[in-house]
Amino acid sequence: MIKNISNLGDAALYCDFGKEINKETNIQVIKYFKGIQKENIEGINNLTPSYNKLIISFDLRKKNFKDLKKQIENLEIDESESLKNKKVKVPVSCDESFSLDIKRLEEKLKIKRDVIYERFFNKEFFCYMTGFIAGMPFLGDLDKGMRVKRLETPRVKVPKGSIGLTEQFANIYTYESPGGWNIIGNTPLNIFDGAKEVEPNLINPGDTVIFNEISLSEYKSYND
Repeated sequence: MIKNISNLGDAALYCDFGKEINKETNIQVIKYFKGIQKENIEGINNLTPSYNKLIISFDLRKKNFKDLKKQIENLEIDESESLKNKKVKVPVSCDESFSLDIKRLEEKLKIKRDVIYERFFNKEFFCYMTGFIAGMPFLGDLDKGMRVKRLETPRVKVPKGSIGLTEQFANIYTYESPGGWNIIGNTPLNIFDGAKEVEPNLINPGDTVIFNEISLSEYKSYND
């Protein structure tokens, strides 16, 4: 549940769910996010969920902080209800042309690439949030023995579809973008489709993601 609600600038509420970054806390964020969407509260113009926070932006011409805060505090959220989500399978090629940082990971983690990939592909990931670039999913939680920091010098361009690892998370680059995550492969799937007005994200907060390895030839023929 929400620990505290405070002002964020003139026209936003900052809902704090605590300091912990884990699946249990994030599920609470997602439940409030979806519950507020369902209520369709007048004046709210944007909801931004993160690992353990929820920012609610509102139109000052239609709502004020005090009234909106009271509405959010009185919102009935069934915390016992299971989170409805979907399971998404994401194919990944780990060809050398895609696995840009596997050697760095071997050195940092002190384990062989075969073990790194075995642990990665045997893991079921939970989508905490999307953001940074449109539709980019932040997926947890990597085992402690798989956690490593960002690159000391970020890349100017990370290819679209790249699969990256940093600390407890994996992510998927939905567009070519600067970035400092450790890249281990690439997916041919289009994770975000900006042409879709409804459900442009293939992966949404609360969804479960399973990665499966494919060959380079399968990758190249995937969208044929």
